[in-house]
Formats: sequence, structure tokens, C-alpha cells
Amino acid sequence: MKINLRGALLSAALLGALCADALQLPDIFSPDMMLQQNSNAAIWGWADPSSKVTVETSWDGKTYTVYADRTGRWDARVATPAASYTPYTVTVKDDNTTVKLDNVLIGEVWFVSGQSNMEMPLRGFWGAPIEGANKAIAESGKYRKAIRFATIPKSPALTPQDSVKGKWVECIPANAPEFSAVGYFFARELNNIIDVPVGIINCSWGGSKVEGWLPADILKQYPDINLADATGEGENNTPDYLRPMIMYNGMLHPLMGYTVRGFLWNQGESNVGAHADYPSRFATMMKHWRDNWGQGELPVYCVEVPPYFYGNEKETVGALLRESQHKSVEVTPNSAIVCTTDLVVPGTSYQIHPQKKEEIGERLAYLAAVRDYGVGGIGCYSPEFESMEVNGNKAVLHFTNGFDGLTPERDMQGFEVAGEDRVFYPAEARQIYSNRCDVEVSSDKVDKIVAVRYCFYNWAPGTIHDMRGLPLVPFRTDNWDK
Repeated sequence: MKINLRGALLSAALLGALCADALQLPDIFSPDMMLQQNSNAAIWGWADPSSKVTVETSWDGKTYTVYADRTGRWDARVATPAASYTPYTVTVKDDNTTVKLDNVLIGEVWFVSGQSNMEMPLRGFWGAPIEGANKAIAESGKYRKAIRFATIPKSPALTPQDSVKGKWVECIPANAPEFSAVGYFFARELNNIIDVPVGIINCSWGGSKVEGWLPADILKQYPDINLADATGEGENNTPDYLRPMIMYNGMLHPLMGYTVRGFLWNQGESNVGAHADYPSRFATMMKHWRDNWGQGELPVYCVEVPPYFYGNEKETVGALLRESQHKSVEVTPNSAIVCTTDLVVPGTSYQIHPQKKEEIGERLAYLAAVRDYGVGGIGCYSPEFESMEVNGNKAVLHFTNGFDGLTPERDMQGFEVAGEDRVFYPAEARQIYSNRCDVEVSSDKVDKIVAVRYCFYNWAPGTIHDMRGLPLVPFRTDNWDK
């Protein structure tokens, strides 16, 4: 998709000039929208400079009065009640115009972003289906009063924009095929758990790098980033989806400040090979987002990149990026990540868009339910490697979040061991019954174990789970280059 960014910017400037003196709201404030419950929700728009604007809310009958600044921008904050399935109305007026927003719900609003595995709609992509999609779409009308979606179209820009297209729509079969599959399954499961409406703002662009969602002033600090690539012109001729900052400027910046409960992030494939920089850049991105949203350290829940061949199934660039994603949440406050290495099927190592999105959305919902809504009894953390004890050709691995043990208990596949020669061999692995969170590994080809790995390849589907069905996170105990 080739886009004339200069033309797009010119059109936006002309549109702004034509509309500057009329009361208007960005698309994100539209009929069918959802506002965050129990908050001072932000609403903004434009009117005649210095003119008076009122915002009326039907749930409490209050009227809020604000004034446009000299550029015409006005900002209001409205107090929202507890979530319910009751539709409300928000009415915005100036001296000449009235804008009435009907069918407004109050609930939990989540902002989702990333690249194609977040963008991927329920209808799927060409040659890449979503498992269970037709049934999910057919039954989506049951959530008409419970789920709302706003999907932001690809809107590149070289400078930060004030507005972007993307209206809210109801959850009905006619609309559901275009919903982010991960976002939809998250919203559906979270609604099932906490029984309040859930809204999703999907701001994603397939193939985008983390650098696409950062502003120019931050990107200037990175020696490997050339901001001239954002134009897509010149000798590099960078594809749209790989251009730095254009997603931030055109899609994210116009939405900053919309009152939300948290973020979901599904991205990383395009940063494979740049794993060393990923944790710090992700942490920087989230700090910038949070600072500009002005709601404190909003939670962010991430998704592991899926197993994929990345040029060679037995290489490790994909595994290294997955590892860096876990490091990213370690250095980013109030964040967590769901493991996905078990959610692929045999024969699909060339498919970058795995079909099992329902489980990903549900795992994200479990994190939110436990961490943000205080729901007890739900497992939300995968088992992770903690430490290792070596005794010659045997090693005992200790895991966190093992709870009642792992399954299967014997013939565990995916473990490998290596000696000082750094050559890995498949290991025999079994649980130790004296401590059901421990696994013993060994190989008759390694006399003295130095390192252990589990599913640490580009394509290595996980097969080990805890008693709640959450997969063991891939890991390595070494720090070798390959």
C-alpha cells in the first residue's frame, strides 16, 4: 500500500481550515461510544475561538461549561457513573450547533495496539483464518449491549495530528467481522467475568515496528533510526508499515487522553533481530504513552510473538525476541505478558498469523480480571523458569507459578541440554514428585550439563502446561549468542 503522505497532510490541513469555525468532535466521540466508568472522562473538540461550549450528560442531568481557546480547541471532563447496560445520551452545544450522541454506554475501555496479529479481524486475512470465527461472529449479537468497538484506519502522518477517523459501533454480526479478533475475545471474556460493558479502541497497523509508535523527539536519540525513512521517499523507499513515527503521529496522537482502563499490546515480529534494543524502547514507549494519557501507570498486557520459521525453524532470532518481550515487562511497571507458544498447529511454521486468537484474548482477560478487577480463583500467570541445580548429567529445574504441577508429567517434549561444547541435545524430562514444580532433565549424550533450554527456537510449539492450561514459558539458562 503506497501512500502519498504529503497529499494526506495537505488534505487534512484544508479540511481543518474549512471546518475550524464549526462545532465538531473527533470521530472517537460518536453515537454508540463507550466511556470509562467511575472517571472524569475526557471529551474534546473544536468550535469558534473563545466560544462557550456545553456538555450535557443524561445519566445525572449535569451540564458542563467550557470555552474554546484561541485555536478553537475545547476540553471537558465529565463525571461518569458505575458501569451498566443502560444507554445514555451526551449532548454537546455551542451557540449555533447541537451534537447529540445517543446510545452511549458506560463501562471498561481498553486501548489495543500493535501490528498484524492485533489488527487481524475476526474474518481473518487472506489464507489465514481465525479458528471459530464464524460462530463467534454469528453469536456476537448476544453482546450488543455489552461490547463496543472503535477501529482506527491506517492513517500515516509526518507530524502529530489532532484528529483521526474511527467511530464506535455496536457488537452485531454485521460489524463483528472487522473487529480485532484478539480484542474481541478479550472483551467477550472480560465481560463474562466482571459483567460490565467493555469497549475496545483498536489502533493497530500490520507490520509496524515499535519505533512506528514513538514520536520524533524520542526517535532522534536512536542512532539506527533515520527519520527521513518516514517519508518513504529517497533511496531507501521504506514500506509504509516499517516507517518510523507515522503511526504515532497519524493514529495514536489524536487519541491520547481518551479515558481508558488500560492497554493491550501485540507486536514484535517486525523487531525480530533487534531484540537487544526492544526492552528499553518498549519501556520508553509505555512511559511516553502513560505520561500523555495523564492517568498514571495504566496497566499494559502484552502478547508473545508466535512461533514462526523466520527464515530457519532451528535458528533463534524469534526466541530471542520472545525473551526480550519478557524482559520488557520486567522493566516496565504495571505490565505483564501472556505466553502463546502452544497456540500453533503442526504444519503452519510459515504462517505468521496463527488462527488461535480466542485463547490469547482469554489469557489477556484473565490478567486483567485478576490484576485490575480483583477477581479471585483465576490462574493468569504461566509457569516460568526460576533456577537450576546441576548434578553431573542431571539437572533439576525449579519453576514459579507451577501450583499443582505440570502436564504431561513424563516424556516432556521440548527440553534440551548442553555441556561445555555448547551443543544441545534433546533431553529426557520428568516431574519430581517430591516437589511438583520441579522437573529433572538429562541426556546420555551430555556427561556434565552446563545449560538447559526449553522451546528456544524460532519454531518450537510448546506442549507443557500447568493445571489451568497455561503454557510453560520458553527459556534458556545460558547467555550464548545462539
